Amino acid sequence: MLDAAAAAASTAAAGRPAVERRRRLSPAALTVANQKVLRAYSPIVLAGIVRIADFVLLSLVGSVLYFGYVVPLSGFHWEYLAAIVGMAVSAVVCFQAADIYQVQVFRAQVRQMTRMISSYCFVFLLFIGLSFFAKLGNEVSRLWLAAFFFIGLAALITSRVVLRSLIRSWARQGRLDRRTIIVGADQSGEDLVRALKAQDDSEIEILGVFDDRNDSRSLDTCAGAPKLGRVDDIVEFARRTRIDLVLFALPISAETRILDMLKKLWVLPVDIRLSAHTNKLRFRPRSYSYLGAVPTLDMFEAPITDWDLVMKWLFDRLVGGLILLLAMPVMALVALAIKLDSPGPVLFRQKRFGFNNERIDVFKFRSLYHHQADPTAAKVVTKNDPRVTRVGRFIRKTSLDELPQLFNVVFKGNLSLVGPRPHAVQGKLQNRMFDEAVDGYFARHRVKPGITGWAQINGWRGEIDNQEKIQKRVEFDLYYIENWSVLFDLYILLKTPLALMTKSENAY
Repeated sequence: MLDAAAAAASTAAAGRPAVERRRRLSPAALTVANQKVLRAYSPIVLAGIVRIADFVLLSLVGSVLYFGYVVPLSGFHWEYLAAIVGMAVSAVVCFQAADIYQVQVFRAQVRQMTRMISSYCFVFLLFIGLSFFAKLGNEVSRLWLAAFFFIGLAALITSRVVLRSLIRSWARQGRLDRRTIIVGADQSGEDLVRALKAQDDSEIEILGVFDDRNDSRSLDTCAGAPKLGRVDDIVEFARRTRIDLVLFALPISAETRILDMLKKLWVLPVDIRLSAHTNKLRFRPRSYSYLGAVPTLDMFEAPITDWDLVMKWLFDRLVGGLILLLAMPVMALVALAIKLDSPGPVLFRQKRFGFNNERIDVFKFRSLYHHQADPTAAKVVTKNDPRVTRVGRFIRKTSLDELPQLFNVVFKGNLSLVGPRPHAVQGKLQNRMFDEAVDGYFARHRVKPGITGWAQINGWRGEIDNQEKIQKRVEFDLYYIENWSVLFDLYILLKTPLALMTKSENAY
């Protein structure tokens, strides 16, 4: 009887979808994690866009005035256009020297305007002085120059008023904040929270503190910041809400504790720093990065951020869109072959791991018989697997089944063309989840997954039936993340067709 009951229970459990393991968080942590958070804007990218906007705006004002007034009277001269570009570039350089390309300055109306107007006046005085010494004063239209100065200044002031309004709105929405958690709920943590909160125009938003200790040294709140849980909870917490920075409020002497914590947290796509504000040991100023006036030491940096992220986004959308257009005829033929080969839908969706372990729906051409579909990938496809259709064997061998993922790249944006391949949420190696089989497995999710990747073009694709295969995939994926560049993506993309033809022995 007992054996029969055990067998029945086992059978019932096997029929149910696997329950995903999620760490339980404290009520305080859940309160913070459940708050609605918008996507953050990079201050570095914003400052760069404002620089470009200033250059374009001044060039446009100067050119419109030149073609509208000077050209009809005295004809076209390239020297004017060279002067317009030179003055626009000089203005941006002077604005940079005046240190007005910072989000904090964008918020400050008086400080921003005074620096900008004085720098703008200097550029025109410099141009007038150079024209005088080069004896070109009689060849430059004074009316054009005066109009350029006043209209350009008015345009800059108007753009800064609009920019200030946008920055203040984004700040209220939390898009410019660096959402920060503190590790260490003792007196050092409280001093650090106070130091960060005391700064004017700080972009740091402290969500709370984490600490493993439960004795008298661990405080329930640090200068108003609540204790949210233990260090082991941080990974799960960071996957439920946006975290930009993890800051250790521990002394450098606590080396063993810091290393143990870093082994757990380095898999997250966030900046990790060690606060140095209470340390008596002082390094050279260049060794520190500063949060306002608080010195910190960098431990880990989030990969592919700021302009790198913009470049990768453009690469995915432009190149991915082009590939999608070129692949449309092939995709139509594959869809027709699937429809004629076996009953069922042409496409299927499967839950995969995305950026920072978020669950995403990935589109693929159906390669299994519809009644034997495996949306959770509970059973790995093996060689001569009877579930695979005739067309399925071909499209899996040639990776044509992956082509619908271009829709993920171009339209949904939850996949990249190049990156670590997205594994199924319930992917296993010999009854062990992949993260249990390989240390640091989740570090491959610090960037968006891709249709192809460094591991795939080096032969690590297809069935995962031993420790080496998953270990090598993770190693190659981590190498890609640490060495990413647009040229590296392009190289991998160009190598992919050759790799599909020569290194497909593990694809069934």
